[in-house]
Amino acid sequence: QKTVWRHSVILYQTPKQKLPLSIRILLEAAVRKCDGFYVKKEDVLAILDWQHQQGVAEVPFAPARVLLQDFTGIPAMVDLAAMRDAVAKYGEDPNLVNPKCPTDLIVDHALQIDFSKCAIQNAPNPGGGDSHSAKPPHRGSQCSGQRGCSKGVCSDLPSTSGKATSVQIENTPLLCPFHLQPVSEPETAVRNQEMELIRNKERLQFFKWCSKAFRNVNVVPPDFAAVHQVNLEYISRVVQESDGFLFPDSVVGTDSHTTMINGLGILGWGVGGIESEAVMLGQPVSLTLPKVVGCKLVGSISALATSIDIVLGITKHLRQAGIAGKFVEFFGPGVSQLSIPDRTTIANMCPEYSATVSFFPVDDVTLKHFKKTKKLEMMEAYLKAVKLYRGYQEQSEDPQYSEVVEINLGSIVPHVSGPKRPQDRVAVSDMKQDFLSCLSEKVILKNGFHIPPEKQETLVPFQHGGKEYQLAHGSVVIAAVISCTNNCNPSVMLTAGLLAKKAVEVGLAVKPYIRTSLAPGSGMVTHYLNTSGVLPYLSQLGFEVIGYGCATCVGNTAPLPETVVGAIKQGDLIACGVLSGNRHFEGRLCDCVRANYLASPPLVVAYAIAGTVSIDFERDPLGVNADGKPVFLSDVWPSREEVQHVEEHTVISSIFQDVGVRAEKGNKFWNNIDCSESVLFQWDPKSTYIRCPPFFSNLECLAPQSIDNAHALLFLGDKVTTDHISPAGSIARVSAAAKYLQSKRLTPREFNSYGARRGNDAVMTRGTFASIKLQNRFIGKTGPKTLHVPSGQTMDVFEAAERYQKDGIPLIILAGKEYGSGSSRDWAAKGPYLLGVKAVIAESFEKIHRNHLVGMGIIPLQFRPGETADTLELSGKERFSISIPQEIAPKQEITIKTSSGKTFKVTALFESEMDVAFYRHGGILRYVAQRMLQ
Repeated sequence: QKTVWRHSVILYQTPKQKLPLSIRILLEAAVRKCDGFYVKKEDVLAILDWQHQQGVAEVPFAPARVLLQDFTGIPAMVDLAAMRDAVAKYGEDPNLVNPKCPTDLIVDHALQIDFSKCAIQNAPNPGGGDSHSAKPPHRGSQCSGQRGCSKGVCSDLPSTSGKATSVQIENTPLLCPFHLQPVSEPETAVRNQEMELIRNKERLQFFKWCSKAFRNVNVVPPDFAAVHQVNLEYISRVVQESDGFLFPDSVVGTDSHTTMINGLGILGWGVGGIESEAVMLGQPVSLTLPKVVGCKLVGSISALATSIDIVLGITKHLRQAGIAGKFVEFFGPGVSQLSIPDRTTIANMCPEYSATVSFFPVDDVTLKHFKKTKKLEMMEAYLKAVKLYRGYQEQSEDPQYSEVVEINLGSIVPHVSGPKRPQDRVAVSDMKQDFLSCLSEKVILKNGFHIPPEKQETLVPFQHGGKEYQLAHGSVVIAAVISCTNNCNPSVMLTAGLLAKKAVEVGLAVKPYIRTSLAPGSGMVTHYLNTSGVLPYLSQLGFEVIGYGCATCVGNTAPLPETVVGAIKQGDLIACGVLSGNRHFEGRLCDCVRANYLASPPLVVAYAIAGTVSIDFERDPLGVNADGKPVFLSDVWPSREEVQHVEEHTVISSIFQDVGVRAEKGNKFWNNIDCSESVLFQWDPKSTYIRCPPFFSNLECLAPQSIDNAHALLFLGDKVTTDHISPAGSIARVSAAAKYLQSKRLTPREFNSYGARRGNDAVMTRGTFASIKLQNRFIGKTGPKTLHVPSGQTMDVFEAAERYQKDGIPLIILAGKEYGSGSSRDWAAKGPYLLGVKAVIAESFEKIHRNHLVGMGIIPLQFRPGETADTLELSGKERFSISIPQEIAPKQEITIKTSSGKTFKVTALFESEMDVAFYRHGGILRYVAQRMLQ
């Protein structure tokens, strides 16, 4: 091992090699973990010979740590708890099931917006039964009603009549619903946090047990920060130290924003919960040695361009460059202009152009950042010693890349993205005309709504808070500055705050019916917004801090006012949402909001003030001031110099000092949670949140079996996302999951979300393909329905799958291009597996989802180039027989025969022998469990 280490150091320091720095990190991990079993000497030599082995050799990568968020973390930990049961059942020590790789689990995805400043909502009843029996605990100031409010602070409980109480008053603070008296504005966040903790008590008890029962598991409690912020601010080290070794920090995570960490020079990317579990248990990630695209940045950044504009500009260039599955490594003189927040924001978007990572090597900017936070004093010496530090002055130091893409930063202008897909960018100057064009285009086109010309000028009046307003096509009804992507970057958040300050000072306001919210990624963001003096102005425009965690971005938006929903439906209006995230698939924010745009935080504020996306900021005013004079965006947009001045004086090292303290301290609710300290988890048969899954019921290793006379459960088109396959948002009252929960005597108020119930396989299996936006060609319209072919009946997908399973009929899925795109989601593979799906036949797959299918023992099959279900004239109603060889190999062609007499070939998308091994054992979880027993 020492010989291999010496050999590798000499070679990657040799000018002839000039390995990209991201590849050097793979090399170091391979050398350090070289044990002759998981990592062999041949793997190290393949990485050393990267110039010839890129895109060919399969190599292992053992990251330094694993990062979990609670939506994907809970099924991972539930699986480990179930694996302990299975190991104990076979007479072995359940303590064998213990993470070998350090794992951080951040509880951040349970936050919902039950309370907001602009509309007091009837809070969901977290406890069931009598609504008054589940009242959240009260803190803070009390209502000053004349007779004294017996309910304490504003808690949004139902009225005594049993009907929901909803009060909306323009430009007022939060009000007590009983006396309409103001309550302290911070109570908004307090109320949401309290509801989060009460609603998710069962899940939190399980997480608390995990923190005690498993070694190498660190649980960061709720209401601390969003997972990607914790990763950036608290967990990241750049250089790790363990057992006398210094080595580069690296990570794989189940959060879609894991790639942000590459902005710090830490190699990391997103994996599914299934893969993360294997890494936790000591199994390295297997990947094809990637090609590395060098992205050379030149030119100077425009004064008006924000980090989001730069992100989307780079995204467009790299998407057009065709870099799917490759590493991107940034270099060139333009890199030094980008701050660490800029870099992490850019690195975050790499899944949108299908790259594995967008890596910024450690340079002077990185070192200055960590010197401010007083982290890792030995970092500079170590990184320079092992050639993992970059300077951009000498071109001779540039590594040799697979290819180079050059981007001029001076050419980037402000853009938004939408109205349906994150990759469809629109220059802000073209926004009005583009939206009007989308109204006219047919729905079958990527962004069309097909509104007849005579209905495009429709105005619908409605009452709200005692006043009359009007909605039209393009009216903004949701405006959210959320935790995803942007809140790590002080410059864009401060720009939004300074814009709000200037807007308020000239008398501009946001209409009260617009659902505005501010969900910072962490308390650090609130700290610098408050210290800089802009938070009160954001609050005055309705952008009240609603809590810390993912909310709008995962569909946890509070319902729109009924009068707004009624007006949208009455006029069949294309209402709009504007958010500062990185995903906005149609229907994700709200069922009735069909057009959604990604924008920088200051533009979210600007469009909220304007009240419409159908505006030309250069020609049309945002509104009028107190004197009736028009106010344009240019009048209130802060200069780059203003933003930098405020940033220098507020975003300082002091804001990081209390991060670790708060993480360790937790909160009173979390600290008071009682849980068992047993080795095996005590499953509660009455629980509707945590249930022992059936993945380990049989741990025998069986040879691959052919699939005979299978029916197609679904016949899908292109771009079926993981949101379509396994929704994360609210549970519809008429869904199969709702029927199950109602059978457990739960009311709709207690349903919570699919994301929160990922620890219950019964809910998640019923929620598979439950998206209202699912387009199944068997049905011809959107909705969670399918055709049960034998009977000819249309029914819920779960009901159809249940019938097929009772009859012993295996299932497949037919799909088009990019099946499984979107957020990494393990239940998008686990759900189909439990429905009885044995194979998915598609034109192409999103890589992470392909890995998930293999990890659950579902074989991903790809049509041959030029062939599709349509060219093969498949109706989907045939029966399919798939001949799977006993000794199947990666990328092997397989023959499929149909009951109609057709025969065609597909490719088995196994990328490596490890994939084949997982499939032969029935998936990665069973593979790991079987190896433990052996």
